[in-house]
Amino acid sequence: MCGIIGINSNKSVSATIINSLKKLEYRGYDSAGIATLSNGLINEVKSEGRVDNLEKNSIVQNMEGNIGIGHVRWATHGLPNSINAHPHSSQNVSVVHNGIIENSTLLKKFLLARGHKFKSQTDTEVIVHLITENLKTENIIDSIKKTLKALHGSFALGIIFKDQPDLIVGARRGSPLAVGYGPNENYLGSDSYALKSMTNKITYLNDGEFCIVKKNHVEFFNDDGVKINKKVLELSSEEEKYDKGEYKHFMAKEIEEQPLTIKNGIDEYIDTANNDINIYNIPWKRDEISSITLVGCGTAYHSCLMAKYWFEELTSLDVNVDIASEFRYKKNRFKKDNLYVFVSQSGETADTYAALDLCNKNNMKTCAVVNVIESSIARDSEFVLPIHCGIEIGVASTKAFLGQILILYILALKLGLLRGDLEKKEFSKKLSDLKNLPKLIEETLLIDNKIQNISYTFNEAKGSMFLGRGFSYPIALEGALKLKELSYIHAEGYPAGEMKHGPLALIEEGMPVVVLAPRDNYYKKTISNMQEVIARGAKVLLITNKSKDEIVSENIWETIEVESTNEDLLPFLLTIPLQKLAYYSALKKGFDIDKPRNLAKSVTVE
Repeated sequence: MCGIIGINSNKSVSATIINSLKKLEYRGYDSAGIATLSNGLINEVKSEGRVDNLEKNSIVQNMEGNIGIGHVRWATHGLPNSINAHPHSSQNVSVVHNGIIENSTLLKKFLLARGHKFKSQTDTEVIVHLITENLKTENIIDSIKKTLKALHGSFALGIIFKDQPDLIVGARRGSPLAVGYGPNENYLGSDSYALKSMTNKITYLNDGEFCIVKKNHVEFFNDDGVKINKKVLELSSEEEKYDKGEYKHFMAKEIEEQPLTIKNGIDEYIDTANNDINIYNIPWKRDEISSITLVGCGTAYHSCLMAKYWFEELTSLDVNVDIASEFRYKKNRFKKDNLYVFVSQSGETADTYAALDLCNKNNMKTCAVVNVIESSIARDSEFVLPIHCGIEIGVASTKAFLGQILILYILALKLGLLRGDLEKKEFSKKLSDLKNLPKLIEETLLIDNKIQNISYTFNEAKGSMFLGRGFSYPIALEGALKLKELSYIHAEGYPAGEMKHGPLALIEEGMPVVVLAPRDNYYKKTISNMQEVIARGAKVLLITNKSKDEIVSENIWETIEVESTNEDLLPFLLTIPLQKLAYYSALKKGFDIDKPRNLAKSVTVE
C-alpha cells in the first residue's frame, strides 16, 4: 500500500509527479503530497483525500523545481489527514515512505532526547529526523547506510536533500521499489505501472539495496554501502492505456471484461493443435513433487481454496492451503518434494512475498501465479504462471480472481495428466469444455435487472450469509468478501453443512441468505441445508445452474440460474452474480466502488 514517485530532471517536475500519483492512487487514497527542491529550499505541499485535491492547490500549480518526490498514502500510523500525509520534511531532508517502521517508538524517544521536534503521528517522521541527525557527522552514503541499519520493519523510501540538489536516494526493504531511465532524467517509483508512462527501461531494487538517482546516471549499493551493478530490464514499449470507457466505474468494466480475459488466458495456455496445455517448462520432474501448498491473502486465498478442490479431484497430490499472513509465523515443516504456489494479483503482496522469501531461504520449489510479471513475487519465484488479465484498477478484485482460478485449474489439469492421474480422454473432454467457458460467462453476465432489484434487500439488512458446499464453498467466501468490501455490510461465507453447528443462531426473520447450489454432487444436501435456513425466517437467494429438473424446495425468495457446464467450471459462473450483487449494492448506497474505504489494491504492508 501507498505509492511513491521521484523524478530528477532538467525541467520542472511537479506536473509529471501529479500525473504519476494519479496512476498510483490505486495503492492508497487517504492523502497525497509532493515536495520539490528549488532556490535552495524544500517546498512541500500535502492534502487530505485524493490526488485531485492536491492538484487543485494553487501552490502546486505554480510549484518550481527540477527534482521532487510524491506520495499517495494508505494510513497505518496516524489519522489520514494532511499533517500525517507524506512527504515528511525537516529543514534539510524530505522523505516519502511505503511500509511500517516497527521500532519507531524507540527511535522517536532517542531523537526527542536530542532535541528533535515531531509534527505528525506517523512512524515515517522518525526516518526524516534520523537522517537529519546522522548527517551531522556522516556523508550522504554513510548517513543513509547508518539510518537503514537502525530501521526495523519494511520500507521503500524516496529521499531528497536541501544541500544535495542533484540527487534522490531510494532504498528498499520488504516494499517494492524501481528505478526508471529517461533522456536527461531518471525516476524512482513503487511500481512499473507509474513509471511506464515515462520509460520502458527499469531496474528493480532487491531487499537491503539503496540507490542514488541523478539526472544522467544511477548508482546502486548493497546494505553495506558497497557499489553494485544492476541489470536494466526493457518492458513493453507500448504504454497500456486503460480507461473506464462507457462504464461508470472500473469495476463494472472489469466484470464485463471477464469473457475476454478468460479467453486470453485460455488462448495463452491451451495448445489447440496438440490438444494439450502448453506448460512445458515446469522445472521439476514428475516424481520430484508429491504435495503442494497454496498460499495467498484475501481474494487470492479464496483462489487457493478453490484450487484445493481441483487438485484433490484431478491429481493424487497432497494439498494444503495457507493464509500468507500466518505462514511465516508458524512452524513449517519444509519438505523437498513439496511445491509452494504463491497467488497474488499485484505480485507485491507483503505477506505473500514474506512467505515466498521464507521458502526460498529453505530452498523450496516455488511457483508464482500473478497478474504482474515484473513484480517481486514473479521475479523471486522459480516458475511463473501469469494470469494475463491486464490492468485491474478496481480495488475489489473481479477479473483477476477469475484469472487466478483459471490458471490454477489449468495447472491442476496439467499435473493430473503428467502424473497419470487423469486419463487422456477425460483430459481432452475437460479442455473442450474449458474452451466454451468465455461464451458461458458472457451469457451469465446478462442478469443485471434481477440483481439490481435483489440488491435493495441486502442494503436494508444488518447482515447476510453466503452458503455453499464443495466447489461452491470458496465462492461463497468470495461473495461475502465482495459485499463487505464494497457495501460495508456484514457478510459471512460458510459451508452450508456447518450452519447447524453454530451460525444458525444468527438467522432471523428477513435476513438475506445467498445459497450456492449448482446441480452437482452436493446439490441435494445443500437444498436440505437451505430449507433449515428458510425455516428460521431467512430470505433465500438461490443461485444454481440451468436444468430441466425442478428445484425441490419451497419458500425460496429469489432464484438466479447461471449457464450449465461440467462441475469443475461451475464456480466461474457462480461468481458472476455475486460480483454484480456487491456492485449494485454499493451503487445504490452511493459508495466509492473503485476505491472502498480503508482498502488499497496493492497490500505492501504486513
